[in-house]
Amino acid sequence: MDPLADLLQRAQQGDAAARERLFAVAYDELRGQARAQLRNSGGRNTLLDTTVLVHESFLRFVQAGQLQGSDRGHFFSYAGRVMRSVIVDFARKRQAERRGGDAEHVPLDTQFAEDVRATDEELIRINDALEALQTVDDRLVKVVEMRFFAGMTEAEVAEALGVADRTVRRDWEKAKLLLTATLR
Repeated sequence: MDPLADLLQRAQQGDAAARERLFAVAYDELRGQARAQLRNSGGRNTLLDTTVLVHESFLRFVQAGQLQGSDRGHFFSYAGRVMRSVIVDFARKRQAERRGGDAEHVPLDTQFAEDVRATDEELIRINDALEALQTVDDRLVKVVEMRFFAGMTEAEVAEALGVADRTVRRDWEKAKLLLTATLR
């Protein structure tokens, strides 16, 4: 059995030592995910850096009282969702602080692709679009979270979702089209 999966199972059963060890074992990979997330947010998040994002996500895991996922792929998919939530919350906070001030107005770039660099406003709009998409097709949202926010490869997403790589490619293309249309 994968050591991470074993630690995850023990942590889900309430073993605090296993939870701490789980994050120690997964820390480097979580940092990689956090770097990808921050890169996709355009690096404009001066309040967040890789370490802060990983630690803030860890705090949310602990506060939630339960970890989700049954294996490595599911765990990192869940971590991607939590990181997305942290980034969007920070973006909302920054936007609220800027409202009414001398905020620089940046036009919204609605091109949704792998190399997108999102502003705070765009991150919030993408999050809102994902929430709307979730009512239509939950798997598409998971694919976007894992590919865009968690920086996972098609093969990693396919493994986590238990589908073929080709299905992930089709879902990714479909999600990009739907999100682009929603963001316009």
